[in-house]
Amino acid sequence: MSSLADTAALFADRTRAAFCEALLDGRAWTSGELARHAGVSASTASEQISRLVAGGLLAEERQGRHRYVRLAGPEAAALTEALAAYAPGTPRPRTLRASVRQDAEARARTCYDHLAGRLGVDLADAMAARGLVDTGSGIAVTPAGRAWLAETLDFRQPAGARRPLVRTCLDWTERRSHLAGALGAALCTAALERGWVRRVGSGRAVKVTPAGSTAFGELLGVEA
Repeated sequence: MSSLADTAALFADRTRAAFCEALLDGRAWTSGELARHAGVSASTASEQISRLVAGGLLAEERQGRHRYVRLAGPEAAALTEALAAYAPGTPRPRTLRASVRQDAEARARTCYDHLAGRLGVDLADAMAARGLVDTGSGIAVTPAGRAWLAETLDFRQPAGARRPLVRTCLDWTERRSHLAGALGAALCTAALERGWVRRVGSGRAVKVTPAGSTAFGELLGVEA
């Protein structure tokens, strides 16, 4: 029980929570970047990052004088997103810029290494409707889904892989689930590499391109 309390305590600080939410974009940030994002001093950022690393939520990488951190893995990302989804409500943005960013993230964004927001939920619904994933008892990829992954995304899960092929991730803006796991990561990777979506600014938001609108429509019947 103490381990649960210790982990929960890591999110009980606004600065640490802001760091974890920012890192949901799946990229590595420097301590200085996180400090500016949260509006705290460099010393405060360094202290709070150290606590998150010690608690197992962040992983640290050093390149020369620079200290980079990222979420420790899919489990840390899922925990952060789930807690955000259980929050009583999204705070109202204080500036027009923040409002625009929040709206963009609600439409489509990355959640660690998979797609989230309305786009992510729509893709999850479409894959279930087409029989690519089965949600009857939990969630699982069907034989048709495995063939679709291989043929469409050129993805085959390696034998003995520890990461689940698919799992649900509660979306904090939609309050419904999008798809994570290896399937979610493969779809997000393909969308970025093939130009179906592109990142917007320095945050988590992504925008569906004309090519993506066509691809999502033809492949899954999703109007993006």
